[in-house]
Amino acid sequence: MWLSNSSVGRKVVMSVTGIALVLFLTFHMAMNLVALISAEGYNMVCEFLGANWYALVATVGLAALFIIHIIYAFWLTMQNRKARGNERYAVVDKPKTVEWASQNMLVLGLIVIVGLGLHLINFWAKMQLPELMHNMGMYADATALEFAANGVHHIENTFSNPVYVVLYLIWLGALWFHLTHGFWSSMQSLGWNNKVWINRWKCISNIYSTIVVVCFALVVVVFFAKSLMCGGAC
Repeated sequence: MWLSNSSVGRKVVMSVTGIALVLFLTFHMAMNLVALISAEGYNMVCEFLGANWYALVATVGLAALFIIHIIYAFWLTMQNRKARGNERYAVVDKPKTVEWASQNMLVLGLIVIVGLGLHLINFWAKMQLPELMHNMGMYADATALEFAANGVHHIENTFSNPVYVVLYLIWLGALWFHLTHGFWSSMQSLGWNNKVWINRWKCISNIYSTIVVVCFALVVVVFFAKSLMCGGAC
């Protein structure tokens, strides 16, 4: 099959799944900003996105996209290393046209994966998972069920811990580098590779990545600042 047997096809799969994940990031960023404006509004969104069939379908779809993206990323990386052979061990100066993020996409991707795992433990496992277990007739802690749709509660608990704050900011930094290269590179793989548009996409990638990461980081910093002002009493 062309999408798996050829290098170009694999890059197309990487690009399409990456763009789909970018769209989800945009939605998730907008959702998180609601928490800064209205705790009640944010919790309403969380309740709407609980263990409902449409939310579960979206979750499974996202998981599939992410797994495919990871598999193809490793596949392409191994393919590129095999193609370079012994040349990858040679000490050479970094070409001026090659970005740092481009040379370290695998490492950045691994940091993003670890950060995602942490995020799932702190939020998904405490919100949608207890509701899902309850709906399936499995044991679910009563306290966990009570706070399953209280997203603000989990945000406050997570970002009152300075260790989590630092880890999340490191994760977001890696995400920024990953997005700045991955976004325009996806467009290039899909055919937007002329000199005019590739420069435009690079500019758009930098602007978009900065907006997304700053907005995510804003939630982390604001809730951490609130916890400091409250002294853990609020």
